[in-house]
Amino acid sequence: MNPDVVGRAAGDPPEVRFSIVGCGEVTEVKSGPAFQRVPGSSLTAVMRRDAAKAEDYARRHGVPRWTTEAREVIFADDVDAVYVATPPNAHAPYVHMAAEAGKPVYVEKPMGMTLLECETMNDACRRAGVPLFVAYYRRALPRFERVRALIAEGAIGTPRTVRVTLTQPTPEEARTGWRFDPLVAAGGLFVDLGSHTFDLLDHWLGPVTDVSARAVARHPGGRVEDEVSARFSFENGVHGVGVWAFDVPVVQDEVQITGTAGRVSVPMFMDGPVVHVGADGQERREEIAHPAHVQEPLIRQMVDELRGVGGPCVSTGVSAARTQGVLDAVLHEQRRGRVRGS
Repeated sequence: MNPDVVGRAAGDPPEVRFSIVGCGEVTEVKSGPAFQRVPGSSLTAVMRRDAAKAEDYARRHGVPRWTTEAREVIFADDVDAVYVATPPNAHAPYVHMAAEAGKPVYVEKPMGMTLLECETMNDACRRAGVPLFVAYYRRALPRFERVRALIAEGAIGTPRTVRVTLTQPTPEEARTGWRFDPLVAAGGLFVDLGSHTFDLLDHWLGPVTDVSARAVARHPGGRVEDEVSARFSFENGVHGVGVWAFDVPVVQDEVQITGTAGRVSVPMFMDGPVVHVGADGQERREEIAHPAHVQEPLIRQMVDELRGVGGPCVSTGVSAARTQGVLDAVLHEQRRGRVRGS
């Protein structure tokens, strides 16, 4: 950390200067601007393998320096913490590099390709004595925090069941992107989107302990699972069911938690209200808008923790590894079948 940041008051905690490895699409609005908006945080340098795109990003976002070499923005003396925003298959190498440099790391979700890979990242950061945070930013968004508060304060009684539904069509042109390459993204839209849901359920209800699932690739020629059905249970005894389908024409998006005295539901990705029905049968709807930069609340938590003025950040390598373990369990049978049939 830099104790001599120009313009800060004497005695204030040091500013955290971040760099970005992989300044691609996700960093344009969701995350990148937040590093310059959160008090005590700044963005010093960005890296992308395409020099023209890296230079353009730095110019548009007012970042002092850009490069095509990751080591330059990880080991730099004017960088205190590293944001890894590459596709999932490159997360582990850069997290290990940041740990080697002794820098705290904020890595995009899903955390890695497998649970084992996530565990190696956690081990590397633990040995280096640096924190590892993961961009499961829904944990900090006010809309979803309202759901957590309703559950915690007993507004639905004791939670008993969870129902997850996410269905949507996928344009043919989108299927050429890296998210549909199993060697890059680990599992298509189920991993990309379903990971958010399982991670948020972990935040609301605690760890998932048992999973049984069926996952298939419905789209002709598809290389990743685009239809998943799962049953799962939590450490506290709550049971859940979920359906994810990305090759159907109907859009559905709802997570519903039912308890002994009511229920609460919310869309996970679409805009929509938190709907609470209590023991009196009355339906209450709350519209809670997301901020312009959806990762900003989580980035604020992380920066506050690093500066010693708040925290802890609610999304860590430990919690994200639990989510990765659930994803691995959901996809295990289908992938084991592929191996047997190869």
